[in-house]
Amino acid sequence: MSSQIESLEPKALWQHFAALNAVPRPSKKEERVIAFMQDFGKRLNLETLTDEVGNVIIKKPATAGMEDRPTLVLQSHLDMVHQKNADTDFDFNTQGIQMEVDGDWVRAKGTTLGADNGIGVATIMALLSSTDIAHPALEALFTIDEETGMTGAMGLKGGLLDGTILLNLDTENDQELTIGCAGGIDVTATGTYNSESIPFDFVGFKLSITGLTGGHSGMDIHLGRGNANKLMNRLLYQATDKFNVRVYSIDGGSLRNAIPRESFAEVAVPEEKAEAFEQFLQKQAEVLKAEYALTDANLEIKAEHIDLPSLAISQEFQNLLLRVVYACPNGIHRMSPAIEGLVQTSNNLARVLVKDGEYSLQCLTRSSVDSEKLDLADAIKSTFELAGANVTFKGAYPGWAPAPDATIVKLMSGLYQELFQSAPHVNACHAGLECGILGTNYPDMEMISFGPNITGAHSPDEKVQISSVQKFWGFLLETLQRLPKAAVA
Repeated sequence: MSSQIESLEPKALWQHFAALNAVPRPSKKEERVIAFMQDFGKRLNLETLTDEVGNVIIKKPATAGMEDRPTLVLQSHLDMVHQKNADTDFDFNTQGIQMEVDGDWVRAKGTTLGADNGIGVATIMALLSSTDIAHPALEALFTIDEETGMTGAMGLKGGLLDGTILLNLDTENDQELTIGCAGGIDVTATGTYNSESIPFDFVGFKLSITGLTGGHSGMDIHLGRGNANKLMNRLLYQATDKFNVRVYSIDGGSLRNAIPRESFAEVAVPEEKAEAFEQFLQKQAEVLKAEYALTDANLEIKAEHIDLPSLAISQEFQNLLLRVVYACPNGIHRMSPAIEGLVQTSNNLARVLVKDGEYSLQCLTRSSVDSEKLDLADAIKSTFELAGANVTFKGAYPGWAPAPDATIVKLMSGLYQELFQSAPHVNACHAGLECGILGTNYPDMEMISFGPNITGAHSPDEKVQISSVQKFWGFLLETLQRLPKAAVA
């Protein structure tokens, strides 16, 4: 199917995307894609640098007649989110993404596509390898580990880049010019618990919640989609008192920046209550399907018989755990009072893992106001500490303050209006972009983010629109031509 992808226009961009997607590139395991980019730059005889954390920088001189334009930094991240459907047999560590064309869209077969941010990477590669596109001096910055901590951006030192303008190619709506974003912090609670034997007159069940839409925990948090961890906890909480349910294990969610799509729990129920328990689950499934009919049409809740587990979470800790997870904030905490429609602060209960005497609860808390981000993180920490958990804050990164009067913002806003006969949405977003972090060491660099239409990012429903990529590519090329001499600081 790669030949079908490679024949799309603009061919150079799609060919580079296909080549990139053949390289496994999970976050924190980017060795292969780093080597891929190093080889790419060296094959073009371009100056290619790799910093101490693994970011790759490739520099290309200006074409004839463009030497007096400002040096332009083009930035995208190399890693991708790894998510697959439960029934998809796929190994992200060894296999390349299997892509297919679906009308005006490109998607993957049962996995994330990697258009976030692979389309941005491929776009930059197409410019670096071009021989007939006029452009100013380019500095291509390929960062690592954006999806699980932004450690690449955090580790980039000042002095490596000479550019005065940075184009981040990590926005997922082709009508948007993003000039600000939220910061974030990981809140993780861990601990141990006592286990108890399960009476022999109990029967075992495996509960599963699947088919939720999921999505990006920043960009999609306002859409009201179901969180599998919260829904599983709701079922277990309600069933515990009614049927004396004993929980052996809970395994829900995966990545901190993805809205949880699936959750699984192994439980035991007194044999005489088993039939009533199954009937209860069927009724609750109908309730939840009705509640989430518009946002999660494929929601499935199932219970299957399994061998009786030998141990369960102690009754005391089970009651405490279910209440703590119930109390944990999830979703929108506050909307921005300054920018209409912008989520200012939120939390995603991303991961719940309880098994074999140990538990871990993981959240990603976001806000465009750092003080409010820390306040919500403290509230979550306090909730978890009531259960005796050890709570840590890690991976904190700053937001990106908008600069609407920046030269590049005015240039691209006017150019968008000229090319497409409509005004772009110049806004801030609730996702975590690397611009805020990069700006700490390059405070005088003007920045803007844009990109093609990508939907379902961070989920197996991810897809990128072919016609939108063409629009985005044309917009970028015209931007390169319009950079004025006056933009040089």
